[in-house]
Amino acid sequence: MASEVLVLGAGMVGVSTALALQQRGRQVVLVDRRPPGRETSYGNAGFIQREAVQPYAFPRSWQALWRVATGQGNDVHVHWTALPSLAGRLLRYWQSSAPAPYANTCAAYARLIAHCIAEHEPLMAAAGAQHLVRKEGWLQLYRQPALLEAALRHATQVAQAHGLNWAALDGPALVQLEPGLRETPAGAIHWRDPWTISDPGALVEHYAALFVQRGGRIAEGDADSLQQTGLGWRVQTRDGALEAEAAVLALGPWAEAHTRRLGYRLPLFAKRGYHRHYQGGGTLRRPVLDTDHGVVLAPMQRGLRLTTGAEFASAGAPATPVQLHVAERAAERLLGLGQPVEAQPWLGARPCSADMLPVIGPAPRHRGLWFHFGHGHQGFTLGPASARLLAERMCGQTPYVDPAPYDPSRFG
Repeated sequence: MASEVLVLGAGMVGVSTALALQQRGRQVVLVDRRPPGRETSYGNAGFIQREAVQPYAFPRSWQALWRVATGQGNDVHVHWTALPSLAGRLLRYWQSSAPAPYANTCAAYARLIAHCIAEHEPLMAAAGAQHLVRKEGWLQLYRQPALLEAALRHATQVAQAHGLNWAALDGPALVQLEPGLRETPAGAIHWRDPWTISDPGALVEHYAALFVQRGGRIAEGDADSLQQTGLGWRVQTRDGALEAEAAVLALGPWAEAHTRRLGYRLPLFAKRGYHRHYQGGGTLRRPVLDTDHGVVLAPMQRGLRLTTGAEFASAGAPATPVQLHVAERAAERLLGLGQPVEAQPWLGARPCSADMLPVIGPAPRHRGLWFHFGHGHQGFTLGPASARLLAERMCGQTPYVDPAPYDPSRFG
């Protein structure tokens, strides 16, 4: 075999997988059609989100569903023509969000999230990427006192259960912390544990450079060409065919199409999202989630990045950045936005599973094939932590957390 492992997908999850396997003595080739960190990992808000012990659940109340259906909020936008193709998976998402299964999901989710910073930190140091990191947390902003009070009660419970560091801020304290704000909201929650990154794509590039520095190889190729052989797996690259004993699919929002081609029917779907950078307006020291308008305002190297909530749409549907336009108006009032850097907003997709847990483990019906995708909103956060779990399983080591909740076999 020319390589022991092929890792397909060079986002945060794939690059972290390549590094984790390399650390355990495997010879690895990282394969993607684009350079590392140019797709989903480029477009997020740049959080290593230690406090995110509870994944985003499907709304369970009729009031919340009605709010989404009638477009009263900006955190979710739906292409109604996409619902027939998504209905089965969204139904499973809704069922998984019921109190009992959701509690089990949160317990499994929190076990991985607890290690996110500890797994990122040595990679950042080895890759020389510390200049991209801020360790001042982020702010969850509320304009309505009643919503702030409810959020503070919830934050108290979550923080006590998981040992999280946070602070409650009233409006004046928030403006003192972020003097660039033009408005004085009701207040905010300051989550202090998370780290934030000034250029998410650049962090992935640094990790990929570390992989190459340690002897790894990156090849340009397309996962469409992946084929099982008598001895393992083969993929076509720009430099010819590569073969390996094992292959890892770390394909983010493209995993559903590729696993379907192999005969799997996993309950996967994508939540689309938009971002855009702005320069010349107000400034922030740390990212702010404007809960009223479903948008994150994050200071980045290219300017202030606006990152939207979730959009449900068919694969390949044209961009409809209505959430971004609403967010722009809100951000102008809150901060003063300045001028857009990009001519058009960036559009990406978050790879989600119906039970809100990543898929980490061996493909049930293909020897030597491994799955590593479905991280939802937290692929950037969880990449190294879940890569460690996958690498330990592939290399016959004792997993550092129970792998059962994330195993692909859970879907039957």
